[in-house]
Amino acid sequence: MYNNEQTKILQAQTTEWLASMNAKNIIEIVALNIETLRNLLRFHEYRYYIENDPLITDREYDTLYKLLEKFEQENPGLITADSPTQRVGKGLVSSFPKVQHLVPMLSLENSYNAADLVDWDRKAKELSGLADIEYCVEPKFDGASISLIYENDQLYRSATRGDGVVGDEITINTKQIKSVPLSAKFSNYGIEQIEIRGEVLINKSNFKKFNDKLIEEGIPPFANPRNSAAGSLRIKDTAEVGRRNLEAFLYHVSYFTTTNTAQPTTHSGMLEMLWTLGFRSPKKEMLVVKGIDKVIQHVEEFETRRDTLPYEIDGMVVKVNDLALQEKMGMTSHHPRWAIAFKFKARQATSKLLGVNFQVGRTGAVTPVARIEAVAVGGVTVTSISIHNEEYIREKDLMLGDTILIERSGDVIPQIVKSFAELRTGSEEVIHFPTTCPVCGHQLFKPEEEAVWRCININCTAQIVERIIHFVSKDAMDIKSFGEANVRKFYELGLLKDVPGIYQLNYEAIGQLPGFGKKSLDNLQAAIAGSKLQPLHRLIYGLGIRYVGDTTAKTLANLVDDLKEFTDFTEEQLQQAEDVGVKVAGSIYRFFHDVENLHTLKQLEALGISLKNQKKRAAISDTPLAGQTFLFTGTLIQLKRSDAEAKVEENGGKIVSGVSSKLNYLVVGDDAGSKLEKAKKIQTIKIISEEDFIKMLPV
Repeated sequence: MYNNEQTKILQAQTTEWLASMNAKNIIEIVALNIETLRNLLRFHEYRYYIENDPLITDREYDTLYKLLEKFEQENPGLITADSPTQRVGKGLVSSFPKVQHLVPMLSLENSYNAADLVDWDRKAKELSGLADIEYCVEPKFDGASISLIYENDQLYRSATRGDGVVGDEITINTKQIKSVPLSAKFSNYGIEQIEIRGEVLINKSNFKKFNDKLIEEGIPPFANPRNSAAGSLRIKDTAEVGRRNLEAFLYHVSYFTTTNTAQPTTHSGMLEMLWTLGFRSPKKEMLVVKGIDKVIQHVEEFETRRDTLPYEIDGMVVKVNDLALQEKMGMTSHHPRWAIAFKFKARQATSKLLGVNFQVGRTGAVTPVARIEAVAVGGVTVTSISIHNEEYIREKDLMLGDTILIERSGDVIPQIVKSFAELRTGSEEVIHFPTTCPVCGHQLFKPEEEAVWRCININCTAQIVERIIHFVSKDAMDIKSFGEANVRKFYELGLLKDVPGIYQLNYEAIGQLPGFGKKSLDNLQAAIAGSKLQPLHRLIYGLGIRYVGDTTAKTLANLVDDLKEFTDFTEEQLQQAEDVGVKVAGSIYRFFHDVENLHTLKQLEALGISLKNQKKRAAISDTPLAGQTFLFTGTLIQLKRSDAEAKVEENGGKIVSGVSSKLNYLVVGDDAGSKLEKAKKIQTIKIISEEDFIKMLPV
């Protein structure tokens, strides 16, 4: 879209704008050059979202963006529909009206092997009257189909595929997809109105992050990126659509009106045109070849590397490249005769739901796992599948004995797509979710805002090994020589049964085990004895209270002189603490009001573990970082993260757990993540380097 000379000019203009940011008359400068500023932002969006090769930092982009946003807020009459600021979601959409496509969105004829392609090629030659045909081959993206209409260079409308003739109008949501231009110079090609087809995707990395977040919140994850993308397009909260990092590949021009004949005459030429105008077309992925043998060689080779791509594809599409020839060959009521989809080997299969086992994880989450008839999917034999929680079972309408459709997408774990209710015989049985822990019998608990039932008994045997491993870990009680392998070994041999048992080990019996000589035994015994003197915040973290990380543990430790005082706290009082919200407060309250947990704390105290806050910090007013809050992100070079955080606290500062208006300093190391992006949006936060942080410390 931008040649080298244009890139140099735009980058130079960017440098000038950034250098002018502190000028007193900056708003006057914007008023005189508003379209220049918009063009610069469009250029940098293109470099980031299309080329994946940004020329400025995110912070520099945000600086220019905020300047334009401020000017437009003060001058609403000067806002244009294609301004970069007009992507921003503004609340909820009440409904998605139905609209008719300019040209029906037909399906494609499918092929599953080389023989199918050879047969299709034979028919194409007969229809065209040619001995050999030039084909364009491109990936078949596994996402949600959309149709875009541009009029007079502006995005006019976007719609879902629907039934192929009529779809839902989703223009406001499509504007949240940064790889879809709000305007494009189709007029350079003499085009007045154009309809473009494409696919909305979520790449594998973003899909995993999205699913991980759903699982953490107790919400069933999506089975595949396609479902995630399709569901996202119809969300009524446009801001949420923007947060999901959707992408769009535009791969076909279905219709256009023109004032001249300056348009490309081939399909590959159309993809080149779209790319030049700023769309993410499959220009880089396509291959133009002559003859079906080369097509077959290419699609078979592409299938071997499908899992290396950042997005999901389920096949390749082969199209006659010449547009005039496409017109001559025509189409049926179902599909065009000039294109065919070569489908990769299936990653779906049907099976039988034989039974359900209920497993208890480290945090007490009770997860139903379906036992199914063994079936091969995506190169893996599947015999069991997580069905997540009670709501998921109801949503999928699952019953014991059902025939089910399962899918394995890329490296994603298998998921149940649906059950076939129409195949039921009447012998199927309802799946009953337990009300008590299937391991220890403790009553299960489910917060109103979550979908997961949990066992909150700290001594549940299904959780105990993982709890012990957490308790002895470096950031908790830091018992050296007592790693995961030893915890599991001692537990299996009956030498360790719970957290208090750490301080009741039979050292004589351990000394008889292979690998435990006198020195190893002495080191282990000394490390366990030393852990009794660990500060209170390490004990709190080691207890494994849900949602309580090491930072929140330090906050809690400073609230009390003795850990048992938390039995007197209400949830409302807990919420007064820094970074303790409703969800965290509820978890803490329940922990300290559970009889089994309180019994464990009494046992630990009786065994010599201090529940008192020996180092409750008085207010520090004369230290360099007094009263300031800090958060670290990325990889530090000169300091370990734990050492840096310790220096903050030694000098009167406080470590917070997340980015908010309460944060004073974000210290940024290499490969900083989402915390940096969030901090940039809060003007009161000072973003500093590790070197800057070290300079703040006393010599």
